[in-house]
This record gives sequence, structure tokens and C-alpha cells, in this order.
Amino acid sequence: MKWRRLFLAVSGTILAIWLCLILGAGNLPEDARLRIGATYMTMNNPFYSVIDEELRLMIESRGDILLTRDPALDPDKQNAQIQALLAADIDLLVINPVDYQHIQPALEEARAAGVPVVIVDSQVSDPSLVTCTIASDNYGAGVLCAEHLMRTRDSARIALLEHPSAQSGVDRIQGFCDTIAPYPQYQIAGRASSDGQLELAMPAMDKLLLADPSIDVVMSLNDPTALGAMAALQDRYLLDQTLVYGVDGAPEAKSMIAEGVMTATVAQSPIQIGQTTAQVIYQILSGEDYPTEIIVPVELITAENVSQFGLDGWQ
Repeated sequence: MKWRRLFLAVSGTILAIWLCLILGAGNLPEDARLRIGATYMTMNNPFYSVIDEELRLMIESRGDILLTRDPALDPDKQNAQIQALLAADIDLLVINPVDYQHIQPALEEARAAGVPVVIVDSQVSDPSLVTCTIASDNYGAGVLCAEHLMRTRDSARIALLEHPSAQSGVDRIQGFCDTIAPYPQYQIAGRASSDGQLELAMPAMDKLLLADPSIDVVMSLNDPTALGAMAALQDRYLLDQTLVYGVDGAPEAKSMIAEGVMTATVAQSPIQIGQTTAQVIYQILSGEDYPTEIIVPVELITAENVSQFGLDGWQ
């Protein structure tokens, strides 16, 4: 009985310590909790919601605080949000810039305040103002789409749906254009901006088709834009004869590829980007060595391999 009582006492102590470790993080004093600010170009894109969810999962599990803001594609609003986050005494700032050039004044304010900045899923015009950049291989994504096109068709009349203020979107379109440039049988028939939004891509695509009905390939900077283009093509009964490319690997795009409606997308991993960003945040704030740039690999998804990625969620 004596040994049994001792065993129970020790077990109870271990359990109490374990519970403190698990639950105590959420009860840290306010001044002991790190405050991380985050602002993405828009939360109207599930890609950024997934990144934010992964960040929040790790940050809050440590008892720290994540303050997320949505500028809704307004660069001035994003800069104002950053000013407010800096005034809220954040320890680190995560930014997905609406405009890679317009963001510079806010980056300079963060530098003056001594707040490190991590850029996700894009770049900025002055990397010296940034502590770390974490992005997919955006240029490579465009290359993968172009290479697939050239394996699939001997010639093409191509529409480009762009987002000129987002460096990630610029890089994807540039990778595509650079790859087809040596081959005159692949012609750019028209280009339009969609800001990466489905609801803007549909009318933009419709105008391009009105100007040139011979378009038979669409290269979109992301999957929401590709889905908007597909809606416009469907309205004109052109979808079944048009190749449509996107970038993201969104569940909706993968489903469309599996159904044979969409040609291909390039898989990014917002889960991996979010987890990697969280790891880098704590490396920076704890004074450990950290990388200044991380390029996350991408992979082409077609009808041949879409089943390997799963249709119900992000990779």
C-alpha cells in the first residue's frame, strides 16, 4: 500500500506538470506573450486563410498572440494597418503585400521601429528592408505551365490574366512568357488584369474574347482567376476547346482538373508556407540563425496526377 500511495502521488505530480505545460501557455501574463502582426493582400482568397490558420495554430499553441488584418487589395489601407500594428507594440510583422512597391513606406516605418518583417508569397522592391522572404517558386510555376502547353499543342493564341502590382503574379506570368518567347507559334493574343480575383477575371476574360475569339489558351496568375476565366469561356461555349492554366492547387481547381474541365494548375502549399513562416518567426525572435530567403518548390497538377494530391483540401 505504501508503494502504491507513492506511485499515485508521483503520477499525480507528473500529470499536474504535464497539464501546466499544455495549458499554461494560454495563461501567460500579457507582457510575457509575443505579439505577431500579419496582413495579407486579401482574405478573399482561401490560400491566405490557410497560411494564417497555420500561423495561428503554432503561435497560439505557444501562448502568443496573432493579430491578422485584411486590407482587401487596398495598398493604402494595408500601410495604415501596418502603422496601427506597429503602434500596438508587435514584436514581428508578417506581410503579403498588396503592391510590392507601394509597401515601402510601411517597411521603412517597421525598420525604424526595430520590428523585423517576414514577407510571404511574394517579394518587395527593396529586400534590404525585409528580415526574411518566404515564397513559392513563382517564376518556375509559369515555366511549368508553358512547358505543359508546348507538350500539348503545336501552336496557340494565348490570353494572359495578370496582377501587375503583386510580384508573385508578375513572376508567374514572366516565367510563362519567357518560356514560350523563342517559339513564334505561341502568340500572346491579349492580356488583362484581374487582381487575382474570380469576380474580376470573368469580365476581363469576356472582353478579351470579344476582341479576339480565336483565343484558345488562358494563362492565369492564380486559380481564382482561372475559375473566373472558365466561367466566361463557358458562357461563350468555348471552354471545351480552350486550355486553362492556373497557379495554387486550390481544391476547386483540382476538382475541375479531375472532371476534365480545367487543364492544369501548379501546386503551391499554403500549409507548408504557413508552417515554415511560423518556424522562422521564432528563430528570429529567439535570436537563432535564420534564412533570409526560402523558396518553396512547386509542382504541376494535371489529370494524370491530380489524384495524388487529394481533391478535398490544400497540400
